[in-house]
Amino acid sequence: MGYWNIAASTLVTAEQKELLLHKLSNRITKEGSLQVKSQVHRTQQSNKEEVIAKMNHLVSQALTPKKARIATKPSKAAKEKRIESKKKQSEHKANRKKMKPGDY
Repeated sequence: MGYWNIAASTLVTAEQKELLLHKLSNRITKEGSLQVKSQVHRTQQSNKEEVIAKMNHLVSQALTPKKARIATKPSKAAKEKRIESKKKQSEHKANRKKMKPGDY
């Protein structure tokens, strides 16, 4: 089990601390420590190394900014395909209706 007190750390800036506390809130204790556990390996030393690697990965993942989504419009072919499928569905449903005696 490994702990890292984010609030008392001098490795990250105040904005980064706030970001880490927000993004990793489910792994942070009431005291403000990041808690990571590993029991994968048979030795304590290997598990400690695993904890450090996990912490590094979590922190780097939390600090990388999300890529902004670029809004796109559907292509002309996609619009036509959608309208064609709607027409086909409409015909299919219209064919389900019961025929009246004078309709044939």
